[in-house]
Amino acid sequence: MRFLFAVFVAIFSGIGPPAWSYDEILVTDGGTLTGTVTLVGQVPKPKGYNLITLPDPYYCGRISDGQGWRILQPFQVGPASEFRDVVVYLEGITKGKPFTERTVPKIEAKDCLFVPFTTVVRDDQTVTVVNMDPVMHDIQAYETSHLGPRVLFNIPLPMNPAHPRNLKERSDAAMYHKHMAGAPMKQLVNLSKGRRTFVMQCGFHAYMESWGLAVTNPYFAKTDEQGRFTMTDVPPGTYKLVVWHPYVRTAIEQTVTIGPKATVEAKVVVPAPTGRLYANEVLDHPYTRYNIPEDVQKEIDPMVKKQHH
Repeated sequence: MRFLFAVFVAIFSGIGPPAWSYDEILVTDGGTLTGTVTLVGQVPKPKGYNLITLPDPYYCGRISDGQGWRILQPFQVGPASEFRDVVVYLEGITKGKPFTERTVPKIEAKDCLFVPFTTVVRDDQTVTVVNMDPVMHDIQAYETSHLGPRVLFNIPLPMNPAHPRNLKERSDAAMYHKHMAGAPMKQLVNLSKGRRTFVMQCGFHAYMESWGLAVTNPYFAKTDEQGRFTMTDVPPGTYKLVVWHPYVRTAIEQTVTIGPKATVEAKVVVPAPTGRLYANEVLDHPYTRYNIPEDVQKEIDPMVKKQHH
């Protein structure tokens, strides 16, 4: 199932083969690129997962809809259509400022979520994954492209042994909202030639997923709560500005020209994907279909966040 999922996303990812060569130089006349990204159209439905059929429903159900369902919404869109937490990057830059981010990217398993949902990495770079929950997680990572999926790594993610284990007990001692890190797991992200994206999922909790994009230069950003982004010290020239989200099927790009020490504003509009994007899309009447008993629903208490869809 996960391989089919990766193949489906790879076919529609719209990511082409990159140019890997990049030289770090001193940029003295660089410009600034700022802009906004908006999603136009109906925001796609989220994914829905029946907690009764998956492990650790009492702990992971602390984020749920109160009726036995865990919701995952890959599209973070604000009230004014601002498209949040999407990656924006420039292609066509072969030399420029150094990569300023020298620390190893970290992904946390927290409240049965992988945080962040999207991560920017350099190819052949190590990422650290840490379990902050009192339950076991299993990380399975695949690189994706039109060529098909390939396993990057598959390892268990140990939890901190000091966590309380009686997850059905509703007392503060058992269900507190304090996270303790387990042993960090460092894994190398080494993508095949022509591939840019990878996805990481939990083998136990299907609603846990995180996506990564490998970049070839440091001119990238993630949009903020207002859908805005900024890139500085861009060498003068004309480049391709690309917006990436793992569930947008078509390539979203435009040409930008940046002059010496100039500031350029870009406005990128992303058409909302239509049709069914995933097999486990939230249904209009899921509770009748799956018939989750009321007594079980009451035990799965959204103590951290009650979700809506």
